[in-house]
Amino acid sequence: MAKRKVILITDGDTVAKETIEEVAQQVGGRCISRSAGNPTPLSGFSLVDLIKEALHDPVLVMFDDCGSVHEGDGEKALKIVATHPDIEVLGAIAVASNCPNSKGIPVQFALDRFGQVVKHRVDKYGNVMEEEPPHIYGDTVEVLNDLSIPIIIGMGDVGKMGKRDNREIGAPVTRKAVQLILEHHQKNYLHKNKTRLD
Repeated sequence: MAKRKVILITDGDTVAKETIEEVAQQVGGRCISRSAGNPTPLSGFSLVDLIKEALHDPVLVMFDDCGSVHEGDGEKALKIVATHPDIEVLGAIAVASNCPNSKGIPVQFALDRFGQVVKHRVDKYGNVMEEEPPHIYGDTVEVLNDLSIPIIIGMGDVGKMGKRDNREIGAPVTRKAVQLILEHHQKNYLHKNKTRLD
């Protein structure tokens, strides 16, 4: 059986849930709505079962630690999903939050509140911290340091950022993050196949 293609999102409040549902529909994928919650309400193994039942890839899954600076339920579930043999992680969206004690995660790049690609840190409001490297601080992102993920994109609060990412306007920032992950996966797929043919 083919592995299910999954995108991990480190946010899971009500606004994030509605936003991710909207974006999943836009890209022809599926959202595991039951992964939403503060903190993540289901175990990693339960989430894997739901991912396998989803009708289409990519499957967008949310994880949230509800502000915990320690490894909380969201990070534990994320680790199980990301390392499961039946799951292929296409990428992750690391969401910034007010978490000053977080070690954070370095990202390939980030999106600001206008959906522009930046090579600096962004805060939860999508503001660019121009003197700082692309490193995202949040309550559910640290576990990503321990995992092998093809691409990690940073951004501010999903569905918020001063109404720049509202579901009512199509959640353009979150949608772009998902699309960039899908494009990265497609490029890798084509490159691997070309290498095999050569």
